Amino acid sequence: MKVLVVGSGGREHAIVWKLSQSKKVDKIFCAPGNAGIAQLAECVNIKATDIEALADFAQDKAIDFTVVGMDDPLMLGIVDVFQERGLKIFGPTKNAAIIEGSKSFSKNLMKKYNIPTANYEVFDDSKDALEYLKSQSFPIVVKADGLALGKGVLICNNYEEAKEAVIDIMENKKFGDAGNKVVIEEFLVGQEVSVLSFCDGDTIVPMVSAQDHKRALDNDQGLNTGGMGTFSPSRIYTQEIQNYCMEKIFKPTLEAMKKEGRPFTGILFFGLMVTENGVKVLEYNARFGDPEAQVVLPRLKGDLLEILEACVDKRLHEIKVEWEDNAAVCVVLASGGYPLSYDTGFPIFGLDNLHENNIIVFHAGTAKKDDQIVTNGGRVLGVTGIARTLDEAIRTAYQGVEKIRFENMHYRKDIGIK
Repeated sequence: MKVLVVGSGGREHAIVWKLSQSKKVDKIFCAPGNAGIAQLAECVNIKATDIEALADFAQDKAIDFTVVGMDDPLMLGIVDVFQERGLKIFGPTKNAAIIEGSKSFSKNLMKKYNIPTANYEVFDDSKDALEYLKSQSFPIVVKADGLALGKGVLICNNYEEAKEAVIDIMENKKFGDAGNKVVIEEFLVGQEVSVLSFCDGDTIVPMVSAQDHKRALDNDQGLNTGGMGTFSPSRIYTQEIQNYCMEKIFKPTLEAMKKEGRPFTGILFFGLMVTENGVKVLEYNARFGDPEAQVVLPRLKGDLLEILEACVDKRLHEIKVEWEDNAAVCVVLASGGYPLSYDTGFPIFGLDNLHENNIIVFHAGTAKKDDQIVTNGGRVLGVTGIARTLDEAIRTAYQGVEKIRFENMHYRKDIGIK
């Protein structure tokens, strides 16, 4: 089979890496891809958001199956366009991808179907939002309604911070149209857990748990980022919690989407908070997490393509999804200054020094320049260590990190130690 993967980050590298192990796959294309992906697939210079060009390419090359890694093309309706042309594609349709594309939609869905989440209010007028904040206790969370590259969630410790957040998002349009509305919600105390799941509209199969590190600096200090590292499994996600989530969150969400006329096929990502008052949903995503994919996919047994095909063909209930009894830790190597301003184009050294089969380097923001791999983004590489236990996987990942260097390289030293 000929497969096309849409996207260019560490998540897409992990997807390509896993798909390349399938006996069914003869050739992989990736649009637009990166320097690491280019070692496994043919990179195609088409933007992930240029949907018509991607569909033309898929038809011209007789692509058998397309996998969408990124959120933007899903919200723009890439799945609908491909389906209209008779092309097989994995991911939710536009009307189902709204579960990530609009936080107000997802919060209202949870309220309607009694899915546990934080208390909240939605505002489309900044004056109303500011008035509401005057009567609230702090800390409080202010969220841009739409997509903001994982940076649209602001934890505010007092009224002044919350006021600034609302004005930045709604009036100064810090995140563009994503800030036309804001969701203001109570601040939940607890530990975050990420659970990704395979869905075919009727059946949901959760993957192994993971925990992300969003803040830029050690000890969860600094600005929110797209993710500075992650580990799997979570230390706190017990079988009891998993059973509760299946009955109260996972299945009800899939059923709710079906009842709303938005059946969900693809990867449904649950961002959960384990609190003293039970597990609550922080957010939904409509695709693999990044960097969660870099620790979850290396633990998956068997053929990823077969599972994705089963989702598209609505026969996920026939597939047995199995996992390795091990652990994985991914440490993100970022450009100094990320998530604000940073320079790129620096040569990356040490990639040839990694020959261990328990360390995988996933490229996120890299390019090739004069036969040299260089930095080309905020998050540059994800170094994933795999071992029998979490503590061993942490050591393994950092052993890999020590062999790599580039100018202004920045990473957290405490990934996995939550």
